[in-house]
Amino acid sequence: MPLINIRGVNHYYEWVSQSSGDNSSKPVMVFIHGWGGSARYWLSTASALTPNFDCLLYDLRGFGRSSLPENPPNLSYELEEYAEDLAILLNKLNIDKILLHAHSMGASVGALFVNRYPNYVRQAILTCNGIFEYDPKAFAAFHKFGGYVVKFRYNWFLKIPLADRMFMARFLSRPINSSDRRAFLEDFLLADYESALGTIYTSVSKQAVENMPREFANISVPTLLISGEKDRIIPAAMGKEAAKLSDQLSYVEISNTGHFPMLEDPSSYLRTVKEFLQVNSVLV
Repeated sequence: MPLINIRGVNHYYEWVSQSSGDNSSKPVMVFIHGWGGSARYWLSTASALTPNFDCLLYDLRGFGRSSLPENPPNLSYELEEYAEDLAILLNKLNIDKILLHAHSMGASVGALFVNRYPNYVRQAILTCNGIFEYDPKAFAAFHKFGGYVVKFRYNWFLKIPLADRMFMARFLSRPINSSDRRAFLEDFLLADYESALGTIYTSVSKQAVENMPREFANISVPTLLISGEKDRIIPAAMGKEAAKLSDQLSYVEISNTGHFPMLEDPSSYLRTVKEFLQVNSVLV
């Protein structure tokens, strides 16, 4: 299992590519997963894009296979810190130019990365993200509920018939492969407690509400925002509002999909991505 140490934490990463050796002339596309998941749910999308890209997938600190050590370093769970992790990863792998492809909480990390390291990024694709209003009562209730969800996780959930289907029901508008459902549930159960809880507080917060509109407005590279029409986690209206903040932002809504449009309607999702990249002269 390929691991690379980033600020005291071994991060899992993998290449999905048709290239061999170090002689590839293809651009690099880096994928960032969302809260509770891992790079595993990006595999099918990355594989479909390998004719044109060398795809780099990795697991965020404390999620998937990027497990924290017994005595973890004193790092916060601010999303800016996760953007910094990506910069260190790229530096260690000697990658100086990428296309960024990120989802949900990972798309917030992606927006932060684009603005802090614009020279790294050719174009970006941010899926199921946007801007939202601060509601103290709603946020407090969400944090309380999220705390219970993170605390009461047991591996025996995997043995319950249809547990993966029930767990994913709120995220989806269309069915996805059972292997993808089970993988996401496995990743959720394995996520580090402090990482999972900490990122709930930092990604859904008054600070995020105040900061993210500015981050979207400051994006200086061509960026595509994709929403699922029926997303109940981050409603499409939030993505549409974010897209109004900069002339570098394009917006596409994929019909009859929820929070995982890349898995619910992969053909429409890939077509949307490729059309954006062709307009911006990445696919030739």
